[in-house]
Amino acid sequence: MKIHGIGVDIEDISRFKSKPYEVNTQFYETIFTKKEIQYCLGKKNPYQHFAARFCAKEAFIKALNEKIVDHTSIEIENIGKKPVIKRGDYEIFLSISHEKDKAIAFVIILSKEI
Repeated sequence: MKIHGIGVDIEDISRFKSKPYEVNTQFYETIFTKKEIQYCLGKKNPYQHFAARFCAKEAFIKALNEKIVDHTSIEIENIGKKPVIKRGDYEIFLSISHEKDKAIAFVIILSKEI
């Protein structure tokens, strides 16, 4: 295995908090899958979770180094309490975090050496 790419992204949680889901569903549905929306809305503070998942998608796109226009084609799932991205033959390492007004994600993608 070799490192295919590394990506990081940081966002202001207020970017999502200023767009309440109830009146901006189309905005959220262009970025997040139904499962991601359901997960975030089930949390006490959904906007920090939306921001963290958005960061994960952006960090993944940077690490993959390919143009991806449809953010819903990338899904952040939870296996246990650990967020993961599953995609092709890649091994993907994902770390996300949020605190007060910021969210951050870091992605490392490994690929089979050819």
